[in-house]
Amino acid sequence: MRAPAADMPVVVIGAGPVGLAAAAHLTERGLVPLVLESGNGVGASIRAWGHTRLFSPWEYNIDAAAQRLLQATGWTAPAPQDLPTGTELVERYLEPLARTEALRSHVRTRTRVVAVTRSGLDKTRTTGREQTPFLVRTLGADGTSEDHLARAVFDTSGTWTTPNPLGQAGLKAPGEKSARDAGRITDPLPDVTGRDRQLFAGRHTLVVGAGHSAANILLDLASLAEDAPGTRISWAVRSADVARAYGGQDRDELAARGSLGTRLRRLVESGTITVHPSFTITGFTTGAGHLEVHATTPSGDQALAVDLVVPATGFRPDLSLLTELRLDLDPAVDAPRRLGPLIDPEFHSCGSVAPHGERLLAHPEPDFYIAGMKSYGRAPTFLMATGYEQVRSIAAALAGDRAAADDVQLDLPETGVCSTDLGGSCDAPAPSTAESAEPSDSCCSTPQPLTLLTASPAGQASSCC
Repeated sequence: MRAPAADMPVVVIGAGPVGLAAAAHLTERGLVPLVLESGNGVGASIRAWGHTRLFSPWEYNIDAAAQRLLQATGWTAPAPQDLPTGTELVERYLEPLARTEALRSHVRTRTRVVAVTRSGLDKTRTTGREQTPFLVRTLGADGTSEDHLARAVFDTSGTWTTPNPLGQAGLKAPGEKSARDAGRITDPLPDVTGRDRQLFAGRHTLVVGAGHSAANILLDLASLAEDAPGTRISWAVRSADVARAYGGQDRDELAARGSLGTRLRRLVESGTITVHPSFTITGFTTGAGHLEVHATTPSGDQALAVDLVVPATGFRPDLSLLTELRLDLDPAVDAPRRLGPLIDPEFHSCGSVAPHGERLLAHPEPDFYIAGMKSYGRAPTFLMATGYEQVRSIAAALAGDRAAADDVQLDLPETGVCSTDLGGSCDAPAPSTAESAEPSDSCCSTPQPLTLLTASPAGQASSCC
């Protein structure tokens, strides 16, 4: 064992928007980042839903420290009010950022982190733990294992690779894996009207989920059905009705998001989309030419024959690489314990979480932080701009600037519209944060200045990266 050296890097897991923002803030603070990305390039998960356009304009999608690095290269920022697609976010922002002189030698792609621990210490050892560097084990594309020592670690790896199962009670339904292996269950947010058009044209598709991701897929399928005869659309939700999925409609300050709900409601009312409410999936049977989806409903058991199922049921964090660290997680949502009650989707549904930073994200493992989408665990209401503020605060704390670390804030326009991928209730007040003496407003109160909902890993949804 040895103490972390001053020139030892801060490892950042994941080269998405929040991971690269973390690297930018660390660089500004005189700390050395090492960004480890499992994909072939930066923003790899975003590439998977690159065809989808975000709700929020460019002005809310660019981190301040990242922008300063880019501007030093002569980079021209996109028009602030334009709405980028996921691909545009990668090509016009993340890739240029990773190529800056400050970051390009500190970003390693095709490098998967498989474990984070303390050098020479397992989870049970306490003596000297805080003074011992982290050991981050990786696998390269050729299967070569490598260990990296780090003074601190940010896990900003997101949740895109671990979607929630389709079955009840948080479990995979019997037959779910077989149906996925047979190609009957697609990846989240397929490119229905583009790359994957032939997969859906003239077929019967069941979309499962009640959030903005589901809404986007349904609208794309409806567009495809206009010129692809035989295309049928079903929509399964666990709730008794789908009204919450329509969101704020014309009351939503984000016009693109409000329009989504209005268009979806019209398609349901016209019969273009067949809704199956209170539909709890209990199993799948894969046949030669179709898939049977078994479910319980208020009227009894049901078997729905479809060609394809699109999952839009959200994501959960992969904590398997962190088993040798001392974490303190909320038992309900797998977020840091002090953050969990502020974001629990059963009680919060409009993204009115107060800005939060290093103090709320800290774990018993000193200098280890989960940030970005993964910090919200299973909650779907993560804000991209919130992630930027998270890593700014953590970088300040690591640099010893306690005042800056505690000065957490976001200055974004009010929305005043309740919305969540899980259709949570709006009848509970949000608890106050440990970083503010003022209590948060209840989720459905009079509109106040709130953080803005941006796009999720599944596209135009209430969460991102």
